[in-house]
Amino acid sequence: MTALPPLNALRAFEASARHLNFRLAAEELGVTQGAVAQQVRGLEARLAETLFDRLPRGLALTDAGRRFHAPLRRAFRLIEDAVHELSGDRQITLSVTPSFASKWLVPRLPDFTAQHPEIEVRIDAREQLADFRGDGVDLAVRQGRAPFGQGLTAEPLFSTNFIPVCSQVLAREIKQPKDLLRHVLLNDTHGLWPLFLERAAVEGKARVMNFSQTSLAIDAALSGQGVALANEALVSAELVSGQLVQPLPEVLIEDVGFYVVTPKDSRQPALVTAMKDWLLTQS
Repeated sequence: MTALPPLNALRAFEASARHLNFRLAAEELGVTQGAVAQQVRGLEARLAETLFDRLPRGLALTDAGRRFHAPLRRAFRLIEDAVHELSGDRQITLSVTPSFASKWLVPRLPDFTAQHPEIEVRIDAREQLADFRGDGVDLAVRQGRAPFGQGLTAEPLFSTNFIPVCSQVLAREIKQPKDLLRHVLLNDTHGLWPLFLERAAVEGKARVMNFSQTSLAIDAALSGQGVALANEALVSAELVSGQLVQPLPEVLIEDVGFYVVTPKDSRQPALVTAMKDWLLTQS
């Protein structure tokens, strides 16, 4: 039997391949970035293959790296499953966007853990889409248009109403849609403000501030920097508390809703069903 590479080197490569970033892999493994990079270089030397293309802003898997990562990830999953089965641990991984995690999921999560204290929940909050094969994700909540791919089921989580929201101070100055042009419009990656203004028959040049995440646009609205166009469900707590106000009755209804996405051949069907059912009761 051919001697296997050191386990630490395999773990360093696998984590780096998932994150496509040595720093994030190091944070996950609890070691330094330099240690991860050194382990990967040693593995490449041992295999006589280049596994990553080193880019200015991260990593990219080579063809050899992709071929190596898929079965290696499956092998680690088998080890994880064996440990969990023997120890009795029950863990589920939920993939969500950072904005959904901070504005909707995290405040509600204690209810799930109270109902299911035996289930350990791992939240994977990033923009990267889950593939459910080699990334360890059991189910995901994603904003978009269904369907999301073959072998996946998608159930709508909540409505797709987008509403303008701002601080109470700014709301006093907004009586009709055209008043929006007097304020900064806080735009996220969905870029729905132009469509909202068009449907509200507002003409003129708007001042726009763009954000890479919805949560950042909402936070800017909370601090009085302008008016955000947010999914109503993501700002429900702020509306109830009065931190944010909907200054106009106009609503933009789009089909980029939030869905609970699960693989049809889930490896943990009972846990996935428990989490999915809980999510759907929260909408």
